[in-house]
Amino acid sequence: MGKNMIYFDNSATTKIEKTVLDTYNAASLNYFGNPSSLHKLGLKAYELLETSRKQIAELMGFKPYEVVFTSGGTEGNNWIIKGTAFKKREFGKHIITTSIEHPSVMNSMHQLEELGYEVTYLPVDKTGHVSADDLKNAIRDDTILVSTMAVNNEIGSIQPIHEMARVLDDYPNISYHVDGTQAIGKNIEDQFIDPRVDFYTFSGHKFHAPRGIGFIYMKAGKQLEPLMAGGGQEKNLRSGTENTPAIAAMARALRLLKQDEAKKANKMTKLKTELIEHIQSLPNTHVFSKLSDDFAPHIICFTIDGVRGETVVHTFEDRDIYISTTSACSSKKGLESSTLKAMSTPEKVATSAVRVSLDENNTEAEMKEFIKNLDEVHDHFQILN
Repeated sequence: MGKNMIYFDNSATTKIEKTVLDTYNAASLNYFGNPSSLHKLGLKAYELLETSRKQIAELMGFKPYEVVFTSGGTEGNNWIIKGTAFKKREFGKHIITTSIEHPSVMNSMHQLEELGYEVTYLPVDKTGHVSADDLKNAIRDDTILVSTMAVNNEIGSIQPIHEMARVLDDYPNISYHVDGTQAIGKNIEDQFIDPRVDFYTFSGHKFHAPRGIGFIYMKAGKQLEPLMAGGGQEKNLRSGTENTPAIAAMARALRLLKQDEAKKANKMTKLKTELIEHIQSLPNTHVFSKLSDDFAPHIICFTIDGVRGETVVHTFEDRDIYISTTSACSSKKGLESSTLKAMSTPEKVATSAVRVSLDENNTEAEMKEFIKNLDEVHDHFQILN
């Protein structure tokens, strides 16, 4: 990759920030004791672990004892969904989710269905949003869990978390889980942080922390069946020796993310607006991500009609520009976007979809260079078609 490489695939993963890596390295060298050990090296590591927990909780507006560390978004989603299902199975086996969830949610639901649970998959409208009325109509006497994402990872639609929370106010015994993986650090916390939510999922590598580390929010008084059995770490909730260096690095990354958050989000919004308005000026294209308050500022999903998404991705890659098909977790499978499919988008259009995803480090110069290359790529395929 050359020095002029453009990376527009931040929803798949972000590049670790240098000072975050410095924190990771320093913690690895100086806090290498096991936090569960009784000697002073263990105590030193334990103190760093708990300091990091307090920092993350304060930044998110949570209590320290409500933050539990995981290996990332996939584990967090699996644990909250299955852990709730197993803990509450005597009260019912009905779960509600949406038709546009991340594979870690969808496949967890499918596994539970094989174990005798019933799952209702709420539909979405043409813009990729769930209806709170549909949620209300789907609730049954045996419903034990509702699980919805905050921001869709493919098109960026922000789900009506507060509206759904108000529906669930009338059903206090139903647990409410929100996957916040794509929402954190985008200056939209006021749209998805709600006191009715019992569980949130977050993943460090989405905000310049190392891979393999994340955390969940578990509201005080709520319970999950542990999926990881072992030495009883994380208050017997999630066994396994804590990855103290990665946790400390994640705390630093979150602290950096929260600095000037509104300014960073406005920058992303400006770049998103510039790109979407340009794509809309090109013939034979579709844009699925809207310029509205119910869409996140960092995701742009679009098509060059008649050209498969993976072909577009590799064409840009040849120019040292990195974007993705709609979901990094399914892009290698060549499948049409599950979100676009749920939006009743024709398969021929859905298979052409690609995703540009920004972060606060992307620049106006990069966007202008991307648009220049987009014009060339677009014209090339118009000639071929």
